[in-house]
Amino acid sequence: MQPSLINGLLNGDIRSLARSISLAENESAGYERLLEDLPAQQTTRVIGITGPPGAGKSTLVNSLITFLLQQQKRIAIIAVDPSSPFNYGALLGDRIRMSEHFGNENVFIRSMASRGALGGLSPKIIEASDLIKAAGFDYLFIETVGVGQSEVEIAGIADTTIVVVVPEAGDEIQTMKAGLMEIANIFVVNKADRDNADEFVKNLRILAHTRQKENWEIPVLKTIATKEEGLQALVAAIDAHQQQLTGNRTHHALLLAEKAYQLLQHRRMQDVSRRTLQQQITQELASGTFNLYRFVNTLA
Repeated sequence: MQPSLINGLLNGDIRSLARSISLAENESAGYERLLEDLPAQQTTRVIGITGPPGAGKSTLVNSLITFLLQQQKRIAIIAVDPSSPFNYGALLGDRIRMSEHFGNENVFIRSMASRGALGGLSPKIIEASDLIKAAGFDYLFIETVGVGQSEVEIAGIADTTIVVVVPEAGDEIQTMKAGLMEIANIFVVNKADRDNADEFVKNLRILAHTRQKENWEIPVLKTIATKEEGLQALVAAIDAHQQQLTGNRTHHALLLAEKAYQLLQHRRMQDVSRRTLQQQITQELASGTFNLYRFVNTLA
C-alpha cells in the first residue's frame, strides 16, 4: 500500500477514498494494512436508512443531502443496491436518483452490491463505512435495499437507525414489532400529505412509546421528501440521538462486537461456496444414504 493513499484518505481526498473502498471490496493486496492504519477516533455520524420498498428512502436521502449542504456539511452516502443477477454488480438505481449531487465536492456517493447478503447490506459495508469515517465526513447515510423485516443488520452498523414508512403501512404496523420496530431509533412517516397520515402517526407514536430504549424515546416524525418538508426536525432528532450516545461505552462496545462478529463470520466462510457444496452433495446423493447433518459435520 502506498503511503500517499492513507494520507490522501485522512485528508479527505475523494479519489483516495474511492480507491480505498475498491481495494477493500476486491480484497486487493494491501487492503488489510490500510484498514489497520485507520485512526481510532472518528466523528462521522453514521445513519442507517431502512424500511419497506416504496417508502421513499432514496428521495428522503436526496432531500437530506440538499438540506445538510446548506448547513455547510460534508455528506457521504452508501446506497446498497440489489445485485445484478449476471455479474453481481450494483444496479446503481439509487445513484441515478441522487445524480444532481454528483459534481459536489462535499458529497460522496457510492453504490455497493448486496451480492445476496442477508439483511439487505453489502458484505464489505463495514470496511467501506470505516474508510468513509476516516475521510472526515460529517454524516454518512447508509441506505439499504428495502427488503422488509429481515433488514435488521443495519442496526449493527449504524449509530442511528431511521425506519421510513408511509401512511399506507397502517395495516402492517402490528407485524413490525418483531422486525423493524426493534431496530428503529427514529421513525419517519414519509409522504405525510397522504390520507390517514395523522392517524397513522398517532398510532405509531403509541406503539413507539412502548418500545422506549434506555433514555431515548423513539420520535415519530412526518416528512414530505419530494417537497423537502420536515427535514429540519429530522436532522435535529438525528443530532439529539447521536448526542445521547456520546460517551456511551456500552453502546460503542456493542456496535464494535457486532462488527467484529460479522467480519469474523465472513472471514471463516470465505472458502465455502454454494456451487462447491452443490457439486459435493450431488456426488453424495448417488449413494442413497445422504444425510444433511452428517455432511455439514464433516465440513465444520
